[in-house]
Amino acid sequence: MNLDGATALVTGTNRGLGHHFAAELLKRGAKVYATARRPELVDLPGAEVLRLDITDPASVSAAATTATDVDLLINNAAFTGGGNFIGGDLDSIRAAMDSNYYGTLAMIRAFAPVLARNGGGAILNVLSAVAWMTFDGNTAYAAAKSAQWGLTNGVRVELAGQNTLVSALVPGLIDTETLRAYASGSGVVLPEHRLNDPADLVRRALDGIAAGEIEILDESAVEAKARLAGPPTQFDLTAAGAKADL
Repeated sequence: MNLDGATALVTGTNRGLGHHFAAELLKRGAKVYATARRPELVDLPGAEVLRLDITDPASVSAAATTATDVDLLINNAAFTGGGNFIGGDLDSIRAAMDSNYYGTLAMIRAFAPVLARNGGGAILNVLSAVAWMTFDGNTAYAAAKSAQWGLTNGVRVELAGQNTLVSALVPGLIDTETLRAYASGSGVVLPEHRLNDPADLVRRALDGIAAGEIEILDESAVEAKARLAGPPTQFDLTAAGAKADL
């Protein structure tokens, strides 16, 4: 897919990876709809800013009605909390699934017809290596990402007939404020050599979309996926080796 001249909609652009996606797409010559639940926090000169809550059907429908020229949908927005299943807050567990799974599904259902009308285009879902290996302290988020991976594989099959590329970005640790805050609050020492620079990760992801790749993995994700053939294990966030992924 040629990103120069493309029209992209990116969710969750007020900070972090979403902000980097929108900024890099603008650099590459794309028109960008930069969306967030609080659009006043989005600082992206050159982008068209829209309010969007992916868990609100009316908000999703309004975005699809407005952004009728989209040929690249990047599903980045997600609730990263959730805690553990046993003893965790049930509302937070539901929020993790509602955002990562149902929110992504709502966006794809709303924009699949838009993409079809515009030649097929592409969808990029931002996943996580915890889709393939959980960790104590946030098992609900890991399960939501597992569900999102299954969703991604399913819609790839369903949308192949309209020539829509469906790809997944599956990173391990990303050096964001959210991760730093989690590590600080949990007493976890992060393995600095395993942290993805958000700008570098976004460039790799967009290069992958341009090349037609269906999964874009970092080193940690490659190792996590390979372990699916063996017995289930959990991430060790205190390790400096291959287990230290999120």
